[in-house]
Amino acid sequence: MSVLWAPWRMEYILSDKDKKGCIFCIGDDRTGYEERLILYAGPMSIVMMNRFPYNNGHLLVAPVRHTHDLGGLSSEESLDLILTVRKAVEILREEMSPEGLNVGLNLGKAAGAGVEDHIHFHVVPRWNGDTNFMTVAGEVRVIPEHIRETYKKLKPYFEKF
Repeated sequence: MSVLWAPWRMEYILSDKDKKGCIFCIGDDRTGYEERLILYAGPMSIVMMNRFPYNNGHLLVAPVRHTHDLGGLSSEESLDLILTVRKAVEILREEMSPEGLNVGLNLGKAAGAGVEDHIHFHVVPRWNGDTNFMTVAGEVRVIPEHIRETYKKLKPYFEKF
């Protein structure tokens, strides 16, 4: 029998699922970026890695200001957010060479939003054949690289941003 090791999942299994606070709200204390997997924090938008990704390099792009709907953003914030999404796509293409990308926004719980109160885009690099029987048969995702390694690869690109 083969063994599939995924020790980083234990953090999720043992985590407090009812934890208070918003993962996207960085506040005035802009420290601890690496621990929080924040790759970029500008005046209006942030980019962070999804701690429980669908695929390698799964990024989350959110406005700095806490809002639950696109209508809650100013025109300037909206422009900054979409330009940050565009930059995240460019960086993933350059560093990870995906064959495609999923870019999306889930508004509301019924649409699949895991964090309903703070809008955020998902930017997910994709490769032909990156889906397999594990997700269908075992409800398990196979991520071929540890999230901290991916963070180290992407961080220098976002430092230039």
